[in-house]
Amino acid sequence: MSAADDDLARLLAMDLHVGEDDWQPTPHGRFLVAVLARYNLVAEKDVLELGAGAANQTIVMVRQGARRVVATEIDEAALATTRANVERNCPGSDVVEYRVADWLATEGDFDVVVTNPPFAKSGKRNRRYFIDSLILDAHKRLRPGGDLVFIQSSMADIAKTLRRLAENGYHAGVLAETSGPFRDYYFEDEAFMAEIQHVPDGFQIVDGTYMEKLFVVRARLSG
Repeated sequence: MSAADDDLARLLAMDLHVGEDDWQPTPHGRFLVAVLARYNLVAEKDVLELGAGAANQTIVMVRQGARRVVATEIDEAALATTRANVERNCPGSDVVEYRVADWLATEGDFDVVVTNPPFAKSGKRNRRYFIDSLILDAHKRLRPGGDLVFIQSSMADIAKTLRRLAENGYHAGVLAETSGPFRDYYFEDEAFMAEIQHVPDGFQIVDGTYMEKLFVVRARLSG
């Protein structure tokens, strides 16, 4: 293992405790964390993290030297899990502020906004709701020249995302991508399975296995 790989492994090593009612770390979240670890986008910056969950992203950003991280969750119970995992893995750090907030409904301006937006289980008629909300409204939280960093599935139509980001004043591109098998609950949602048939390049079937691509998008708000 090279020195760089060793440093990356130490950055990603963490002891996470999650309860039955918490969102468990997902393939999407784990890939976003790995990309954040490889490309330090937050050193000496103020960061807003939407939906901090198990805090794996938060922990990496604290270790990378973020000046300040505002970590949000939808309720106090979820936020307690975030806080406990940060305190366990980054003892003594005082750069994280914890807020209960519904998506972008919080105060302040930041250099970076990071999130893993809900999609397949968005709870909205338009499953892209949270992605589109980011594109339309994240500028209210971002400083000019700030970065919006998020992950999405190919089934959410990456071409549409990049086009809409450009239309809304961002210089955007895919920072990293990977692929993986469908999660079991995709197949349990007949409406979802029907919808994705109409997304260009939304998925592939490889040797009988349904595969999605995951894209980490970095979009810089025009100054």
